[in-house]
Amino acid sequence: MQQLSAAGVDRVLDEARRGVRRYSPQETEAARLRGALVVDTRTETQRAETGELPGAIVIDRTVLEWRLDPASDARIPEATGYDVEIVVVCRQGYSSSLAAQSLRRVGLHRATDLAGGVEAWLAAGRALHRGEADVRR
Repeated sequence: MQQLSAAGVDRVLDEARRGVRRYSPQETEAARLRGALVVDTRTETQRAETGELPGAIVIDRTVLEWRLDPASDARIPEATGYDVEIVVVCRQGYSSSLAAQSLRRVGLHRATDLAGGVEAWLAAGRALHRGEADVRR
């Protein structure tokens, strides 16, 4: 029986992050203020537990590439070109690294993620809110 190794997923994560400048919470907010798309991929349950990220667009991870690829018939209006700056956010900054790599493979070369995810956002003293989220289906 073949044994699974954590090195496999660690290797994939290292590859996803290689050569990519990941953003701090402060850099993520600065990017949003200059017009970057901040995309929250956390589940509805995770968002309900901790709150919503101010100014973020919520896109389910299962449809992320289709919503952000400017050539997709299922794109959101903000997906205007392959040069759009995108910061993907998840709970801890793991799945967001993989998602950002997938977006770069689609051609969105400025896609990155928030290092440490929402947990880093909160640790930096930044607030979340309990209002409605900008959910894109």
